[in-house]
Amino acid sequence: MRPKPNAQPNQSLIDGIATLQALAVSPEPIGNRELARKLGFNPTRVNRLLKTLAYLGIARQTANRKYTAGPGMHVLAAQSLFASRFVQNAMPALEQLRRFGLTIAMGVLWNHDVSYLFHAPPGMETAQALGRIGLLPASENGIGVALLAELDDGHIAELYEGEEVPGYPDGLDSLLEVLATTRAQGYARVRVGENQDRHTIAIGVSSPAFAAIGMSGWIPEEATPEIVAALRKAAAEIAE
Repeated sequence: MRPKPNAQPNQSLIDGIATLQALAVSPEPIGNRELARKLGFNPTRVNRLLKTLAYLGIARQTANRKYTAGPGMHVLAAQSLFASRFVQNAMPALEQLRRFGLTIAMGVLWNHDVSYLFHAPPGMETAQALGRIGLLPASENGIGVALLAELDDGHIAELYEGEEVPGYPDGLDSLLEVLATTRAQGYARVRVGENQDRHTIAIGVSSPAFAAIGMSGWIPEEATPEIVAALRKAAAEIAE
C-alpha cells in the first residue's frame, strides 16, 4: 500500500503539482478551462495555480492566453538530473546493452504511467534517445510491469480504482496475475503490442526499484536467460 503520511497532506501542493505535471505533458499550449476539465478541478482554482506557476517562471502564458512550460520547468528538470546524476551514470551500462541489437529503454513510474528517460531503437544516436517519449500506460509495457510488480496488490488496486486497466480488458485481476508471475520469476516479459514475435524483458534497478531497464524486440524464449543476466548486470552497475 502507499505509505501513510505522518501529517495531513497539503492539498494545495498536491493540486499544484498535478497542474504542473499536466502542463508538462501537454504537447501544445493549453487553456485554463481545458486543463481544468482534464484534471477535474474548478477552473477558478486552476487559473490561480497557473498564474502562480507563471509568476515563478515555471509556466509561461502565450500570446493567445494559453499556458505552456516556462524556463523554470526546464531549469528544474536539468537541475534534478544533474544533482542525481542518475541518467549520466546509467549511460555506460545502457550503451553496453546495445550490442544485442534490440531497443534499449530506461524509465520511471509516475502513478500508473511510465516516463521513459531513455529509449533507443537499434541505430539511434544516444543523444536522440534521451527523453524522447512521454508518459505511457504502465500496464502496457515491460518497464511499467516491472515497476508495478514492486508494489503490493493493495497499492495497485488504489492506482486503478474506478478506472479501466489499459491492455487488460478483463480488468484488474488479470493484471495482478501478470504481476504475481513477474515477482516470482524476478523479471517482466511482456508482448509488444499485437505482435506475437516481439517482447520486452525488463527488471527493476535497485531494491526497492526506483527505475527499470529493459530490452525490446524479437526475443525468443530460449534467449530470455541471457537477456535477463545482461539486464541484471547493467542494473547493478546503475545502482552503484
